[in-house]
Amino acid sequence: MARFLCRDCLRDAESDAARRCPVCGGPRLLSHPERDLLTIAHVDCDAFYATIEKRDDPALRNRPVIVGGGKRGVVSTACYIARTYGVRSAMPMFKALDACPDAVVIKPDMEKYVAVGREVRRMMQELTPLVQPLSIDEAFLDLSGTQDLHRAPPAFVLADFARRVEKEIGITLSVGLSHNKFLAKIASDLDKPRGFSIVGRAETLDFLADKPLSILPGVGRAAAARYERAGLRRIADLRERDAASLLRDLGNDGLRLRALANGIDERRVTPDREAKTISAETTFNEDIADMATLVPLLMRLSEKVAARLRKQDLAGRSVTLKLKTAQFELRTRTRGGLAPTQLSMRIFEVARDLLGREIDGVKFRLIGVGAGDLAPGSDADKGDLVDVGVAREVARETAIDRLREKFGSDAIQRGAVFDSRRR
Repeated sequence: MARFLCRDCLRDAESDAARRCPVCGGPRLLSHPERDLLTIAHVDCDAFYATIEKRDDPALRNRPVIVGGGKRGVVSTACYIARTYGVRSAMPMFKALDACPDAVVIKPDMEKYVAVGREVRRMMQELTPLVQPLSIDEAFLDLSGTQDLHRAPPAFVLADFARRVEKEIGITLSVGLSHNKFLAKIASDLDKPRGFSIVGRAETLDFLADKPLSILPGVGRAAAARYERAGLRRIADLRERDAASLLRDLGNDGLRLRALANGIDERRVTPDREAKTISAETTFNEDIADMATLVPLLMRLSEKVAARLRKQDLAGRSVTLKLKTAQFELRTRTRGGLAPTQLSMRIFEVARDLLGREIDGVKFRLIGVGAGDLAPGSDADKGDLVDVGVAREVARETAIDRLREKFGSDAIQRGAVFDSRRR
């Protein structure tokens, strides 16, 4: 006799071969020998941006929806209907529309998505204080020691959480439950959407054996191709190699990958994961090669980054310029060692200098700027005997923030931005 947890009505029952819940008739039954022993979960919202848009406009429910940035942009999220046509995240928009010409394209509304993400995060933190966000729509949770608090094992608590999110927020999510973070993340992707998958300790080696190396953290397409040339295609191939040969062929990363291949991941769920960068970027309708056109766009992005730093009470000690060429080649240039700042002009001046070094006739389709090496906002823009104008800059940008908050983001524009709109 096996135990089955119904994810629709949360009834737990025993049955020889249950296919539907004997109470509600629902087919979403959760059964696993280690179901009530595992405590590490990965929660991932399903097609997050697109699901929110469908929630807010029921007319979109049965239509393919792509959330992204115009014909020159890329796909941020595609709903599951659009994915059946081959549309994927990060795909250039023109390719996505070639694959699915009837798709409804919606411009991202990040303010709305962030608000929904915070609602989901708040509900996660009701389950356990050990919540480690990975992005706006996914997180790791450690429910060790919470059974007495919830009077239920983690699997039950997570099934109830998924049901509550669907009912109270109107979006769906998928859950992976295992004995470490690596396997929990893999499990959450096994049965999307509205999935709940478990990978137990006893089955770990068999479960991983035939999986491709690309499921390992840090192994992208280029690395997977390089490893394949070294005779490594499957997880099992890694296990068969000795430490010396892995160090020779893969360098220091070889031993880390072999540990993961054996289902070993000792990383803890750490709730205090701080943002590493604050950034903004834009994709152009037409490729741009000249400095005069790019500079006003860079100024506007620098203002956005500075405003986000102030809003999050952070300061940047490095500035990164991001460029993508018409051939999709990515260029990133960073300058560090700066005095902590929240001021748009200081970010802009560094980014403009970095940009000037890249102008060589190549056409770009995207530009972005970011502030990194983050420090507390209290450290920002102190000034000194030489830098006596910083107080005036702080006062000016604070006043601009207030005007934009009251009258909208276009209420105040710097000259460079205004000139760009007249071109």
